Amino acid sequence: MLKKGGLTALLLFGMFFGAGNLTFPPQLGFESGGHFWLAIAGFVLSGVGIAILTLIIGTLNPKGYIHEISQKISPKFALLYLSVLYLSIGPFFAIPRTAATAFSIGIEPMLGNSHTSLWLLAFTAVYFALALWIAMNPSKILDSIGRILTPIFALLIVILIVVGAFKYGGHSTHTATEAYKASAFGNGFLEGYNTLDALASVAFSVVAVVTLNQLGFKSKKEYISTIWIVGILVGLMFSGLYLGLAFLGNHFPLDTSTLGEGANLGAAVLSSATQAIFGPISQIFLAVMVTVTCFTTTAGLIVATGEFFNKAFPQVSYKTYAIVFTLIGFAIANLGLNNIIAFSVPVLLILYPITITIVMIVIANKFVALSKPGMQITVTVVTLIALLSVIGSQFKLAGLNAIINFLPLSGASLPWLIPAILCILLSLVLPDKIKSESFEME
Repeated sequence: MLKKGGLTALLLFGMFFGAGNLTFPPQLGFESGGHFWLAIAGFVLSGVGIAILTLIIGTLNPKGYIHEISQKISPKFALLYLSVLYLSIGPFFAIPRTAATAFSIGIEPMLGNSHTSLWLLAFTAVYFALALWIAMNPSKILDSIGRILTPIFALLIVILIVVGAFKYGGHSTHTATEAYKASAFGNGFLEGYNTLDALASVAFSVVAVVTLNQLGFKSKKEYISTIWIVGILVGLMFSGLYLGLAFLGNHFPLDTSTLGEGANLGAAVLSSATQAIFGPISQIFLAVMVTVTCFTTTAGLIVATGEFFNKAFPQVSYKTYAIVFTLIGFAIANLGLNNIIAFSVPVLLILYPITITIVMIVIANKFVALSKPGMQITVTVVTLIALLSVIGSQFKLAGLNAIINFLPLSGASLPWLIPAILCILLSLVLPDKIKSESFEME
């Protein structure tokens, strides 16, 4: 059971481990300054805790989230929500971000700010051409590369973290930004959204089910126990790396005056620390490892997103979806890493509350019967609050922001949480109650 859990955890860790997992922790460490521990606590809670819980809950039902959402909310909402989610972890955010991160960490530091945009265009053209080639002919080699190279790259990061902690583990000289001074935990919690892992968990739970079924189980109890082992192991691996990378960012003496305009802080910390600790030649090795690790993630996401949309909307072929999503990813990647992050944030601030609320509903419904209209109201209320929060923030609408700030926990960036809990409690007394169906091992 432990062996099966370990093998599955390693595979899932490789799938999750991508661009955002590398760059956001060191950036958080740098920007949080003396508020580091509260900030990283919020980051780990949303970036690891919610992601792993979402994965476990999705895997406990072999029929997946699409069945759970269709049953509890509606089939149309399930299709709409999952379509937006796949587009987010696919061509619009995660796919271009992996390419941009590979360039920012691996290639850009060797260019000396010379014709960066042209080099980015050339790099992403080759990068996405190769990714499309693999996506058009998916085979076991992609999985093999990911499972071999990801642990090696993770080991490199661990070595960097450990050596960096010994060399720069003294008092941090960085000053916290105003956002972290105002709410270190809340801002760290929101930064955890940017990893996209909780959203990816919804999609990857399907992969986890398939992988676990291939291993074979004697009983339902063994299957469920293995799922928890998988969740705990993946959670521990990510928490350790996040803490180490953030600590490095918090203590490494990065000179921001040497950075080019629009440079990503997280990428700068990684490349600068690697060169400072291991010497200039290490940048070449780091470039190869980051590029290949991000590349396998990119190709895998093109395949996963293409397969989802081909199954949901079979009028269009898988190959057409793969080509379209690759071209979109290529175009957006050339906006640059910071721009990709900036325009993805509003969408994530809407998707994450909905995702967390769905997980809360699924968990509660496993223990007690809940009203279907009540669950629909819950998701509607949370979606409305999330939308209004983003609209108020993006367009600086003082009146709307005042209403949102009036809600409990708005200071912790969770104005939707108490309304969600109250609506779930309301679902206990409203009519048309249903309870999650249990499954039996085939």
